[in-house]
Amino acid sequence: MTSATAADYGWIRSSSSLFKYALEVGYTLTLVRGVSPEELLRVAGAEPGDVREGLDELIEQHTEILFGYGDWPESFLAGAFTVPGEGGDWTLALEFGGDLGTRPSIMEALSTKTRAVSHSSNGGKPMDFFHWYEDGELRTTFEWPVDRNGSTPDDLNAVMSEIGLNPAGDKNPDVDTKAAVFALAERLTGVRVTEELLAEAEYQTGEVPEEPAEEWESITIDITDAHGDGTHVQLRRDQL
Repeated sequence: MTSATAADYGWIRSSSSLFKYALEVGYTLTLVRGVSPEELLRVAGAEPGDVREGLDELIEQHTEILFGYGDWPESFLAGAFTVPGEGGDWTLALEFGGDLGTRPSIMEALSTKTRAVSHSSNGGKPMDFFHWYEDGELRTTFEWPVDRNGSTPDDLNAVMSEIGLNPAGDKNPDVDTKAAVFALAERLTGVRVTEELLAEAEYQTGEVPEEPAEEWESITIDITDAHGDGTHVQLRRDQL
């Protein structure tokens, strides 16, 4: 395991960093051991695309796809490449505004007989997530370090404490939480993500379709009167 800390990832906040775009619009960064970029995109159901030279080209293609859809995108662009890490080669996949690394069905499939780690942000709103999968099982996930879930929610507590993600209490004001999450991902993968790595990588791209909206047959509306007495009304789809 590496000794990465939040200080190793201070570059993500630099005004000149290309990653600033990812923090502004939202991103998901996924790392999977022993799975090729092509296989990762296939499991995600992506329509294969071209190879993009560097992060600038990936961002450019991402914006072209968004503008092409107009009101609401039906897919999002993912770019993936191979990088060395603990135990062999890993695939790093990066998306802007997508959710490949947060969909349980995809992550369970990708992590079968291996390890997968992802972290994400939805941009301007303060929602940031971390996921660690092992052999198809979600081991630890959290938005806030103190509120963890998964089959082994406490297995990373010691490491989290070392890098400033307090699993038992308040946030450390001297620690950049997002940078610390990058460090946590490195501790689990051995992959050091640098600005140069992302800027110069050759990204195998694919368009991942958005998940279809869940079908519903009815909704229930709870009503409470001034005396605290409650009732509810159920309405079918055809009544709305």
